[in-house]
Amino acid sequence: MNNNPIGVFDSGVGGLSVFSELIKLLPNENYIYFGDTKNMPYGNKSKEELISIATRIFDFFESKNTKAVVMACNTTSATVYDILKEKYNFKIYPITQTASKYIADKNYSNVGVFATNATINSHAYQKSINSYNSKINVFETACPTWAYIVENKLQNKPENIAEIKKTLDKMRKNNPEKIILGCTHYPYLIEILSTFTDKNIFVDPAKCFAQHIAEDIKYSNLENKTKDYEPKFYVSSNPEQFSISSELFFKVAKPQLIDISSI
Repeated sequence: MNNNPIGVFDSGVGGLSVFSELIKLLPNENYIYFGDTKNMPYGNKSKEELISIATRIFDFFESKNTKAVVMACNTTSATVYDILKEKYNFKIYPITQTASKYIADKNYSNVGVFATNATINSHAYQKSINSYNSKINVFETACPTWAYIVENKLQNKPENIAEIKKTLDKMRKNNPEKIILGCTHYPYLIEILSTFTDKNIFVDPAKCFAQHIAEDIKYSNLENKTKDYEPKFYVSSNPEQFSISSELFFKVAKPQLIDISSI
């Protein structure tokens, strides 16, 4: 089973931020990345829609005999992980819950969260952080356009910079010691965000998440130590745009197009 694939998915290229960290720590693994560009953005979808989407993606990974699936998507981790986690035989790693434990262990007083509408409406970060440490005040703010801005490389347009600053200014009134970038696209806005405040205030969950996965794969004796694989990339629409957008995260040649609605 050790040479079975590890599946990684997100609504688009954002999850490549997790993938790029993971491949550094577990370079010999057989990776399958799925970017659900057809259904992007996830952040504005209902819980029922997200359950349906995630189920089809998990079924796709099951058909590929994956040994683990990485939910490199905060929105699905926040809304459907608890519903689907017992329905499959492979390991499932959710980013939101892992990042919450990492933050809770730091004993901050005030923590901010920037995330999609669906993640914020679920209060997943607040509930998860406080389940580990009830003393932390968690302030959540939705950023419904940020993933679209990053996916389409629109972050330098003046109106988008103004919107980003306005959202940051609102959050800073809560005096957060750290702000979690609760969507895998958001770390690619740090350059803009840090023009208005200290860069070190922002937490990119990808790093601690990848570290946790690598440690657990090794602890579970699932690590592939003997053979290198070329990662495979799949998308549900527009592979050309995916390749262009991926340059911010991880250089991807033209990925394979697949329709998960048929699974």
